[in-house]
Amino acid sequence: MTTTWTIHSERVVDNTRRLRLSIASVELPDGARFEQYILRMPKAAMMVVLDDSREHVLMMWRHRFIIDRWVWELPGGYVDPDEDPAITAAREVEEETGWRPRNVEPLVSLQPSVGTTDAENLLFVSHGAEHIGPPTDINEAARVEWIRLDSISDRIAAGEIVGAASLVGLLHVLAF
Repeated sequence: MTTTWTIHSERVVDNTRRLRLSIASVELPDGARFEQYILRMPKAAMMVVLDDSREHVLMMWRHRFIIDRWVWELPGGYVDPDEDPAITAAREVEEETGWRPRNVEPLVSLQPSVGTTDAENLLFVSHGAEHIGPPTDINEAARVEWIRLDSISDRIAAGEIVGAASLVGLLHVLAF
């Protein structure tokens, strides 16, 4: 028995450079049919930047207006067309934090909400960084800090780290 869903049609509701919202007419294997919203977003690249001792991680304290909360996040952003995601991740770290990653290694890829959204997040890791000056993108964070890795689980429990990519990147580094 197959469990593949059949898409009969998909109509675009809105299409911008940062998202494409559509509605698909879907049929389940048992014959049930319904409409499903689909959100497609460009790839994003984020980076876990560890200090030389691998005891701290570079994070940004920022307000997310959609959930109206202050949270810690890893630096990152959307991948420009034809840009290497590793270059994006390194560029975003520099712009948002004022630190230049010493190296860039792939870490993991994730899809934060596969039931309705195609929004691939590519995570990278850097072991070490050089301070190059203040952040050039002043709209991203209220603070940039080196956070102790041994405080991450407490910060997650306190609801200070909630973003899927930040959670996955940090937990991956802690676990492996």
